[in-house]
Amino acid sequence: MAAVNFAEIRGKKVMVIDDSNTIRRSAEIFLSQAGCQVILAQDGFEALSKINDHQPNIIFCDILMPRLDGYQTCALIKRSPRFHKTPVVMLSSKDGLFDRARGRMVGSSEYLTKPFTKDSLLTAVRQHSMN
Repeated sequence: MAAVNFAEIRGKKVMVIDDSNTIRRSAEIFLSQAGCQVILAQDGFEALSKINDHQPNIIFCDILMPRLDGYQTCALIKRSPRFHKTPVVMLSSKDGLFDRARGRMVGSSEYLTKPFTKDSLLTAVRQHSMN
């Protein structure tokens, strides 16, 4: 399969919120290789404090996190007048219909199952950050 050209996502600011160091590191490598600016956060609280400073084009948010879970984090982002249009893609190791539906209810744009591939991550950035 030919590699997809991701030149159009170069320079995009992408936030990855996940309590797993491995997931954050994988996403950072994939996104950096594609020329994206990467902002990392370990949980929802850290993410909310960084969003204002960095104004990401798209946010990837793990569902299961301590303190503030992904659904709560997404809902707070979507309630913000400044960031309500920022696409949020939920990340989860569970691929259940309930989780997908709950993600949609809080305003997520898409649902990516972990472990994700480089192509699935970059495709989501391209699809959701082009507006």
